[in-house]
Amino acid sequence: MHSKELKLKGNWNEIKGKIKQQYADLTDDDLKYDEGKDDELIGRLQKKIGKTKEEVIDWIQSL
Repeated sequence: MHSKELKLKGNWNEIKGKIKQQYADLTDDDLKYDEGKDDELIGRLQKKIGKTKEEVIDWIQSL
């Protein structure tokens, strides 16, 4: 089974702004994104918002 991957299109700062609108308690550290470190970002978000990896990826990609 092929696991989902985060494919960020567009500007991460823009996406980050939308995330913060929905989850005001997320910090810049929570949302720190380094190229190639998608799993770390997704893991932090999973812990903070209580969603599965797939849900987090779908949500971010829908922004």
